[in-house]
Amino acid sequence: MATFLYNLGRFAFRRRGLMTLLWVLIVVGAGAAASSAPTPPTEQFSMPGTESQKAFDLLKEKFPDAGADGATARVVIKAPRGKMIADEKPAIRKLIGELGKAPQVAGVADPFAASTVSRDGRTAYAVVSYGVAAPDLTDEAHDALIKATERARDGGLTVEAGGDAVPMEQTVSGTGEKAGVLISAIVLFLTFGSVIAAGMPLLTALIGVGVGVCGITALGSTLGLSSTTSTLAMMIGLAVGIDYALFIVSRYRSEVAAGRTPLEAAGIATGTAGSAVVFAGLTVVIALGGLAVVGIPILTKMALAAAGTVAVAVLIAVTCVPALLGFAPRRALRIADRRLVRVKRPLSARKLHKSEKKAAKLAARTKPALSTRWASFVVRRPFGVLLLAVVGLGAIALPATKLELGLPGEGTMAADTTQRKAYDLLSDSFGPGFNGPLTITVEGKDAAAAGDKVGVELKKGAGVASVSPAVANKAGDTAIFSIVPKTGPTDTATEDLVRDIRVRAPALQASSGATEILVTGQTALFIDFSQTLSDALLPYLGLVVGLAFLLLLLVFRSVLVPLKAALGFLLSVSAALGALVAVFQLGWASGFFGIERTGPIMTTLPIFMIGVVFGLAMDYEVFLVTRMREAYVHGASAKDAVVTGFRHSGRVVVAAALIMISVFSGFVFETDDLVAMMGFGLAAAVLFDAFVVRMAIVPAVHSLLGNAAWWLPRWLDRLLPNVDVEGAKLQRPLRSAAPRVPRGRTKQERDLVH
Repeated sequence: MATFLYNLGRFAFRRRGLMTLLWVLIVVGAGAAASSAPTPPTEQFSMPGTESQKAFDLLKEKFPDAGADGATARVVIKAPRGKMIADEKPAIRKLIGELGKAPQVAGVADPFAASTVSRDGRTAYAVVSYGVAAPDLTDEAHDALIKATERARDGGLTVEAGGDAVPMEQTVSGTGEKAGVLISAIVLFLTFGSVIAAGMPLLTALIGVGVGVCGITALGSTLGLSSTTSTLAMMIGLAVGIDYALFIVSRYRSEVAAGRTPLEAAGIATGTAGSAVVFAGLTVVIALGGLAVVGIPILTKMALAAAGTVAVAVLIAVTCVPALLGFAPRRALRIADRRLVRVKRPLSARKLHKSEKKAAKLAARTKPALSTRWASFVVRRPFGVLLLAVVGLGAIALPATKLELGLPGEGTMAADTTQRKAYDLLSDSFGPGFNGPLTITVEGKDAAAAGDKVGVELKKGAGVASVSPAVANKAGDTAIFSIVPKTGPTDTATEDLVRDIRVRAPALQASSGATEILVTGQTALFIDFSQTLSDALLPYLGLVVGLAFLLLLLVFRSVLVPLKAALGFLLSVSAALGALVAVFQLGWASGFFGIERTGPIMTTLPIFMIGVVFGLAMDYEVFLVTRMREAYVHGASAKDAVVTGFRHSGRVVVAAALIMISVFSGFVFETDDLVAMMGFGLAAAVLFDAFVVRMAIVPAVHSLLGNAAWWLPRWLDRLLPNVDVEGAKLQRPLRSAAPRVPRGRTKQERDLVH
């Protein structure tokens, strides 16, 4: 691996023009494909294999004329204070007429004819049915709906609209992402002290994100990839893209400072740091790709799209970064380093003696780097540091025990959106369960009669507010009716009601003559969604952790190091979930983060976050521990290897973590709940994993284990292939290829010339 990447890095450095042209063509091609692609679809939940999805499919088959695929808008109307809905009939009939004349509208249900007026007589709603699905609605249809409701508001009515026909308010400004990139640029400049070196990771990361997002957009309509998919891919791709390039540029600068020529430094950086990048990227791809085993199409698409963007980031890091270094081999260094590599003539003995004395005095006055001092401190007091870190993360993880899961809907939208206002009006006027009705399908010879019998029995339940009459299809073999729960869609009591109906279904079938009774509806679908995720969590963890363990076993050639890495990940992800629940669900410090509403955590978030955090955690593990192993295999003691690893990688890992935190934090302020929660959760996870687990727990554990940390059974050592992440195979060719130095030069002069 290291030898191949070494040659690849040298090739990219020498043929920088060709490599850059190749990536320019890729970017232009991806951009052209994205610009000509249709608009990506909206989120469509589907749950293959669940009862709710089976019932949905049955409805499409048995009720083909019901317009199940057509978009709908529920226009909620409330009379002015002191008046009743009946007093506003002329204005409401005028609104109904305007809605019926709008483009693509198939029909409008008059609230007075359909009896959709609240008991207090002050609120009503009209259902607008469209002849096409929501993604096929035109801008003219959306504009007509908006203008009709605005004119009714001008007449004194309170009018709000919900449903999939109502256009989403796009308020994503990108300000948070821009701030994250700006902070990343500052961190990179402070780390490298060079504008060129700081700009390379940003440039290559933006190229990778551009290619990834354009690819997702180009394939959006074909594969059903939504805009949320692009946002999550951009979030992850930007963070890892900057970090991967950062590690290669940092290693290049270290090799040049050690006396390598720029060409050799680019090759070694790509062969060593590039190997770590490849394996770190593989862990992220494995963690994301493993989400396909969950069996939820939306989650699979988001995960695979993000994994593809990470793969592009890895390719750019090992090809485009060394090519860009070839354009500015010396300007990517600090000013002092540039002076060193530009020395042409040997120094005189007198000047050399003076420079040596100055260097000795400077070294005596200069303190070791902060990362070196911190590692030395942990090595001296490993047990205390380990205990404090574990207890601290455990305390932060405690709120996760109160985790409540839910899925996005109109009830979780921003309070100022018309969908949320319509949702609240319906809840206040018709009851909290009105926004989450359950649809019951009944199959049998006389489905209508069987449905009515089932409805009568279910109406006796404590959690049922109302039951509608059963309606049969033309063949008479299938009937449907609705149940309005007394509690809201996200309440535990509603979930219990759905499960109770399903448990009673066999007995109800026997007593009513029905052959099959199914429960569906959006609320039931969300419940099945949550259950599917819960059932898949342990198999997913087993698959991903198992594959990553094998990968880390190859990288570190140790049994305990991968085990320690996995346990550290569990600590960091638990603490991140605890912080997420505390802020977004319990409301602790929610005002500080600009969070207007609190509620259940998105059902998809924990398992998706586990996958992403596991991959990112292994990034820092690979980057930090490979330098420790490199020192250990070159003869350093176990404790000295810890300090050496921190001396070489500590500063860069801290910079990488700060960059990731700043990038993820920028998404906390987005209006999309899933994106905001994901940004916060990932930022918190990186904070805990990088600064507590990897920078404190890892050196403490290695100090306590000593040489045992690198133990590997001999039989397993013989079976495992040597992937050579440390670049040991590069040492001999590099020594033999070293240029001859003229006689009369001292070692210091030779280092300067190199």
